[in-house]
Amino acid sequence: MHEPRSATDYGFDFTFEAKPDLPADQRWSRYDEMGVLTGPEPLPDWVITEMAIDTELGILKTGKEADVHLVERATDDRVELHAAKRYRSHDHRQFHRDSGYVEGRKIRNTRDRRAMAKGSQWGRSVEAGQWAAAEWGTLCDLWSAGLPVPYPIQLDGTEILMELITDEEGRPAPRLAQARPDPDLLAAFWQQLTDAMRVLASRQLAHGDLSPYNILATEDRVVIIDLPQVVDIVGNPQGMDFLARDCRNVANWFVSKGLAVDADELLSELISYAW
Repeated sequence: MHEPRSATDYGFDFTFEAKPDLPADQRWSRYDEMGVLTGPEPLPDWVITEMAIDTELGILKTGKEADVHLVERATDDRVELHAAKRYRSHDHRQFHRDSGYVEGRKIRNTRDRRAMAKGSQWGRSVEAGQWAAAEWGTLCDLWSAGLPVPYPIQLDGTEILMELITDEEGRPAPRLAQARPDPDLLAAFWQQLTDAMRVLASRQLAHGDLSPYNILATEDRVVIIDLPQVVDIVGNPQGMDFLARDCRNVANWFVSKGLAVDADELLSELISYAW
């Protein structure tokens, strides 16, 4: 009878090195680990891919369905600040998105589809994961297309770690609703935003919940955030309604700041890009 052979007999050398315990506000980074999705190429040079320590620095934004946390990712010689968006389970959300957003979407896994329909505990956890995965996929797609969205670093369960958008002093960028741009900058913001909406429309998509509260204004540029509910304006029966609402929401804000724009004209133009 042959003696059983070990991995080293085949030339493999597995060395297990235990990670030291960390304080409650820290964790080991999980970039590129099994089950963790990583962002699109080309990878920005500021993304830390090696083993690092993530430190919780507080909450940036509390939402009805997810919270955004400030996280520091650090190695011995590099430190980066990121935004970690964490979706709550169905039971802990204060807001449940209208089913109109998801009309036209398909859930491939039959077990997951049944569980969500029954509202079971598994189904509720699947639903939270579906929203995180939807936003992740949209961020990856739109960032690769050159749209002004945060770079998605990794998706780990129901947490999306993404680029922290900051001002020139390194502080988290304010929402457009808080900005007070001069006339020239206001016009530039409108041009950037509508250019992005045209690209979305050309992909037959609408943000679905676009407003000055889902747009960041940093120095001379705008960045669109909160994208889990992006709507297929062709496949979703309510798609055109969502698109029209996006146009009204942003146009009304710019008009209130003194820029002469028209929501109906924008809608007509975007429809022409969609078909």
